Amino acid sequence: MTLMKQFLGAAATLALTAGVAAADPAIIFDLGGKFDKSFNEAAFNGAEKWAKETGGTYKELEMQDEAQREQALRRLAEAGANPVVMTGFAFGDVLSKVAPDFPDTKFAIVDMVVDQPNVKSVVFNEHEGSYLVGMLAAMASKSGTVGFIGGMDIPLIRKFGCGYAQGVKAVNPDATVVLNMTGTTPSAWNDPVKGAELAKGQKAQGADVIYAAAGGTGVGVLQAAADEGILSIGVDSNQNYMHPGKVLTSMLKRVDNAVYEAFTEGTELKAGINVMGLANDGVGYAMDENNASLVTAEMQAKVDEAAAKIKSGELAVHDYMSDNTCPAATF
Repeated sequence: MTLMKQFLGAAATLALTAGVAAADPAIIFDLGGKFDKSFNEAAFNGAEKWAKETGGTYKELEMQDEAQREQALRRLAEAGANPVVMTGFAFGDVLSKVAPDFPDTKFAIVDMVVDQPNVKSVVFNEHEGSYLVGMLAAMASKSGTVGFIGGMDIPLIRKFGCGYAQGVKAVNPDATVVLNMTGTTPSAWNDPVKGAELAKGQKAQGADVIYAAAGGTGVGVLQAAADEGILSIGVDSNQNYMHPGKVLTSMLKRVDNAVYEAFTEGTELKAGINVMGLANDGVGYAMDENNASLVTAEMQAKVDEAAAKIKSGELAVHDYMSDNTCPAATF
């Protein structure tokens, strides 16, 4: 059942308060919407999986602007939703303020660490999954130049780009990696026109494989790459289906699992930091009928070998967020 699509003043606030049954879980999607075919949609799929398996109901809210964050959290907590799950680092500061006011409500946040006794913080080793798709990009590239297009220019997205560049260089040390960010405000997550422009610009620089880590903006990147006759790499959700035979692979970030697990834990949700990486299937790369002709058995074997080494600790991928540097690329 959909709670509401946007706030419409006081009437919407009342609807929000009245519409939540006690102990129903709730999810708040970040800007870009739950059908962004990427990050938010992965979260939505996790909530839907829980609902279908349990027969339970949950409440949802799609953010329309930054001003809604605190109001949304407070109203849901006041109405008895438990746990309240939110997607995106931008909820961090607000949750730090709100969580102490509702000690009996459990919260879960994806992509940010909030140190409160009633908050579960889920973070991902995106650099590990990005390393693997970077390897595939380098093996698929004929020009020796590949691209990366991020959404909002923040350390988290540079973490994707840095892991990708490391994977590219592991296969081809002489490769060129062209990196662009879409913008510096939250609107950068939902600008497919700008994404398409950046993709065409990277093609003009010689890139023949482009990895998009940009939420809804990435839809434009993938479309432009297909139109221009080059390959793309999707992110978060499996986006191979969007342009069959044109999307080399997708870096899977299992936000769906994070939401599903939080809903399943319910009011017994365990606070603390939960890191999801290759070792616990938190990240990976997508193979299906849509990209089977693009990834040879030899390519897949090399990537799987690297994945095994990362899982065992034999291979360490540098995390940009550890010191804001990248050994394989310059932002």
